[in-house]
Parts: sequence; structure tokens; C-alpha cells
Amino acid sequence: MNEHVTPINLCNLPPWSIASRHYNCHPQPLEIQGAQHIGRMLFKELEQIADPELRGSRFHDFMDVTFQLHQWQREASRSCQKSLKNSYLRFLRGWLFDSNSIEGAVLKGWVESRLGLVPTFHRNKIADIHSEEYFQYMVDRMNGSSRTSAIFSQLDLLYEFIQYELRRRKPDCQHLVLYRGVNDFEEHVILEKTDKTSYIMRLNNLNSFTADFERAWEFGSRVLQVAVPLPKIFFLCGILPKSLFRGEDEYLVFGGEYDVKVMIGG
Repeated sequence: MNEHVTPINLCNLPPWSIASRHYNCHPQPLEIQGAQHIGRMLFKELEQIADPELRGSRFHDFMDVTFQLHQWQREASRSCQKSLKNSYLRFLRGWLFDSNSIEGAVLKGWVESRLGLVPTFHRNKIADIHSEEYFQYMVDRMNGSSRTSAIFSQLDLLYEFIQYELRRRKPDCQHLVLYRGVNDFEEHVILEKTDKTSYIMRLNNLNSFTADFERAWEFGSRVLQVAVPLPKIFFLCGILPKSLFRGEDEYLVFGGEYDVKVMIGG
């Protein structure tokens, strides 16, 4: 049994299918249980908005009201204030600063909870769910989750919004070619070498990629090139208005088994 998938998830497809190379070749929409129901009025309204930036602002307004993020100043205790103030934006910013942070553990935990994909790396390589490294990841995940109100539900809606925007902006697209700079394969598991530059690799359950090939070289001596199915894109910078979120050309991508081309710098 694959130690990096769980028997259950909150998705319309089983974990082993989402993690497979077959899925990457033949992607299907991933539906998180309950997320479309919660956001049905939002997405109905977004259909009437032509401006992408305005849609991003409307999404954040919806999140603000739904999860009462704007009411943090009214809370009497500091812990209650922090739990509301630390919205989904805090966790995205934390990931971009350090994917092995507490915020990074929460995002990996959301992927594990919803899709059933267990992380292969958090601070250290995670061999399986019985390891000390997995326990330490769970400690970070629980510490981070306690910092905010309903963070997993917030991330459910964020994923639904990103997928909505991708379908609307790229209606005829199934895959994006993305790049990831690395210095070694520490965070990824090589399953098979298919030729001189091509591998089958198991990527961490959540990974940072970029669409900018040249930028990928800034992060390592090797660049991984993958064709990512659109449903496996959790987040990308540029979807939210710059007034809310300033980031580079970065994509957060679900893991599993991928056909990877590895390019080595001179």
C-alpha cells in the first residue's frame, strides 16, 4: 500500500486515483465535499462580473463576511482576535516565506484532509505516517490550525474560487507546463528513471512551481518540468488583487506521481 495516501478523503475521487499518473494524463474536476454548496451564491454572482480583479475583490469580501474576518477587533480576548485576524491570506503568505513553517503544515494538512495525500516532506523527509517526522508535522499542523477560525473551510472556498477562475480564464486548457528549481531531490521520491533526463517522481502533497522557466533557475541547480492538470492547482499568485496579496509568479500544486523532466544548469 502507498504510505503517502490515506484510505479516505473529502473529495469526489479516491486518494489513490488523485495521486496517480493516470489522473495527470486524464484529469477530472476535484470537488471538495460541501464547498460548492457554501459558495453557491458567490459563484452565481461572479458569473455577472467581467473584470477579473473585481471578482477577486468580491471573493475576499465574501470570505470576510462568511467567516467574520473583519470582526477581530471586537473580540475581547487576544486569542479570539488572532483567530479571526489570521485568515487564509496569513497562511498563503506564510507558505511563500517558508513552506516548512507552521503555516506550511496547515496547508499540507488541508491537502491531506481533503484529498487524502500525505506529505512526503515537512522540515525533514516523511517516510510514513508512523514516523517521528510525521508526528512533528502534525504538531505544526495542529498549532497552526488553532491560530484561526475555520481555516480548512476557508481553504475549501479558496480552492473552489481558484478553480472557477482557471476554468473561466483558460476554458480550453487541461494542463499547464510549470517549473520548480531544486538543488537536490530531498523533498521528492524518485520512483523510476525512464531516460537520461526523465523520471517518475512522487512529489510532496503540496509544492511551489512557477510558469517562468528562467525564474525557476534562481531556486536551484536543477529545474523540474511537469505538465500539471488544472484541477491540481491549489493557488496561483495574480488571481487575488494586489491590494490583498502581493507575490511572485508562483503556483501551489498538489502532489502525487508525476512524469518529470529534469534540466541541469551548466
